[in-house]
Amino acid sequence: MSMKKSMHPSAGFTTKQARQMSSSIFSFANGRREQTRLCGFTLIEAMVAITIVTLAVTGPLFTASRAIVAAQLARQKLTASYLAQEGIEYARAMRDNEYLLAYQAGGTGVSTAAWTDFLTGSSAGSITQCRAATCTLDPARSMGSGSGFALQPCSGASCAPLYLANGIYTEQSGIAGSVPTPYTRTIQAVDVSANDVRIVSTVSWSFHNNSYSVTVNDHLMPWQ
Repeated sequence: MSMKKSMHPSAGFTTKQARQMSSSIFSFANGRREQTRLCGFTLIEAMVAITIVTLAVTGPLFTASRAIVAAQLARQKLTASYLAQEGIEYARAMRDNEYLLAYQAGGTGVSTAAWTDFLTGSSAGSITQCRAATCTLDPARSMGSGSGFALQPCSGASCAPLYLANGIYTEQSGIAGSVPTPYTRTIQAVDVSANDVRIVSTVSWSFHNNSYSVTVNDHLMPWQ
């Protein structure tokens, strides 16, 4: 008598079902690995893109910043050149003023007398104080040298800075609307010969922790 053995479907997996489940698990694992790999590549690509954008933006910004600094420095140098030249012209005006005074007084040797008064005279029209020491120039004051006049010897080792007030560069900070500037101007007369004096006008300032200066020289001689 033969006996047939029957198996309920839920009693276990068939070979086909086991093979299908194994294939699904393998596919799932491969999918997870592929997703992780793709995520890793996406992060690297994002970092590279950010680096490229940063370099692309930083270069032009740095160039623009340097261009702005160069333009500011060029403007300051131009202003300093004008201020230095003004010092030369002021000394020349003082010499001419002495000559006009001597000419109006009349007499002989007008040119010699005027030159002597300009170099070594005791009046305010003399530049003698700026031969022995460095002077500052404040054109807002009366023409001349000495206390209360435009040309005054520097106090100690320091010279007064300039302020911009009503379009004039002055040393007086108390003038209404005066604005401080970075400039300091000095004037000095250097003897070359009995009939030749060299005027040295220097404007110095500081910009971005660097010191700059512009110096203008000119020679003054007696009127002939």
